[in-house]
Amino acid sequence: MTEAERAELVELLLESEREFMQELEGVDERQWSFKLGPDRWSLGEVVEHIVLADGLLFDTATNSLTGQPDAQWDATLSKTETLRRELPDRSRRVDAPSVIQPRRAMPREELLSRFRDQRARVLKYARETDAPLKAHTAANPFFGRLNAHQWLLYIPLHHLRHNQQIADVKASAAYPRY
Repeated sequence: MTEAERAELVELLLESEREFMQELEGVDERQWSFKLGPDRWSLGEVVEHIVLADGLLFDTATNSLTGQPDAQWDATLSKTETLRRELPDRSRRVDAPSVIQPRRAMPREELLSRFRDQRARVLKYARETDAPLKAHTAANPFFGRLNAHQWLLYIPLHHLRHNQQIADVKASAAYPRY
């Protein structure tokens, strides 16, 4: 990862966290649980999905480093721009893999605490790693093989997508207001 890529990753992680915390500020339990429809996620479910996804994405990135470098890793390089363009774009609905779909299994404070802990861990790693991230790859269900740098970049880009989802729910006419 170049220093410019590291700076971009750290800034995106910080930006997505700032937006997230601002969107959730002042949200009460009724708003936390509000759903636009039976097939739509509540704010709490979006938060749970982000927590589950962030953990899985980080683990995939770091676990890919335990194997041998991918001889065809350079074939992944062209996907970085695709990720930057497509992940934050909510014009196309995507169904999350079942392993990161919300189950309403954690209370709000536990979710937020877990989010903060995970984000701190990812930021520390992003700031400090000197691992050969681009040489190690893992399969992604939407984009094929991605290198470990791209898996890390996926975290804030995916998060920005869901920050927009939270903002959209809050902007709806049916959202509870006081």
